[in-house]
Amino acid sequence: MSRVSRAVAAVASVTVLALTAGGCVTVHGEREIVPSATKAEAARALKDFTAAYNKADKSFDPSLDAARVAGPLSAINQSGLKAKQANNPDGNPNHSPLELTDAKFVIPKQAGWPRWFVADTDSNRDRDDDPRRDTRWVLVFTRGGAEQLWEASYLTLLSPDEVPEFKTDADGWAEPVPADDPKLAIRPDRISRGYTDFLDKGGESFAPGSHTTGWRDIRKKNAKRPGLATQYIDQPATGGDFAPVGLRTKDGGALMFYASRHFERQTAARGMTLKLDPEVKALLTGEAKTSVTLERVSNQAAQVPAKGASDSAVEVLSRIQGLTGAKGE
Repeated sequence: MSRVSRAVAAVASVTVLALTAGGCVTVHGEREIVPSATKAEAARALKDFTAAYNKADKSFDPSLDAARVAGPLSAINQSGLKAKQANNPDGNPNHSPLELTDAKFVIPKQAGWPRWFVADTDSNRDRDDDPRRDTRWVLVFTRGGAEQLWEASYLTLLSPDEVPEFKTDADGWAEPVPADDPKLAIRPDRISRGYTDFLDKGGESFAPGSHTTGWRDIRKKNAKRPGLATQYIDQPATGGDFAPVGLRTKDGGALMFYASRHFERQTAARGMTLKLDPEVKALLTGEAKTSVTLERVSNQAAQVPAKGASDSAVEVLSRIQGLTGAKGE
């Protein structure tokens, strides 16, 4: 292994150890299979999240919505606010309150804890009159126990046509897919690893698209530029609040939400100086004399076909990522 590879792997290992130590959620509580939330509870969770999100966005203060986010969304949101606060100590000069309306709650029946549900909402961040820019904010809300707050753990943006029809029972409750579900083209507990393996080696397990083959092509193009070499390492993220969750769709497949971590090491050629964005500088530890390793957390929504389907490739519909750390050397 090269010196560069060892350095990136070391940073990645520290991150994973920190996640494992601090992200555990113990499954406990009732064993009766019941809806994870009532419609009223879901609506209140969405309202509370939106209020906290707006307060934090207005002042760029991560503490104001820290209690309302978890998992990958927390990592992205909290680091982003921290960087923005460093560069804008007086707050967000362009703040415009987020509005989430037309909420459709997809609530599964579950046993024990943690429990979760999905909120499919319309936002004021898009253009409803332009089909090319019409998107839905689809959030996963998670709660680890009856006395805990509902927290948003995943956020993805989907077009109205990309939101699938979910399988529901006679009372309208959705069906979650178990982590080791044998009925899907890829097991839910293996989707994050499958995705990071695909980014590294390619293959046919994931369908071509901007978040799969397109992303690989961009990284290959950027790997060697005049005066700058870039190396990538991808890691699955599956522990605790980063655990993937999914809902059965009417076609027998599932809509899956999962996370991953991505490391990008940039090394300047001899005599060249690294140019760092303000966001990177705000999160930087160490001194970027010759190289900088950027850490990002990404959360994805993917349509996973049923096992045995004529087309078994996983389609990644949406991906949101954020810079969560930077280490200079």
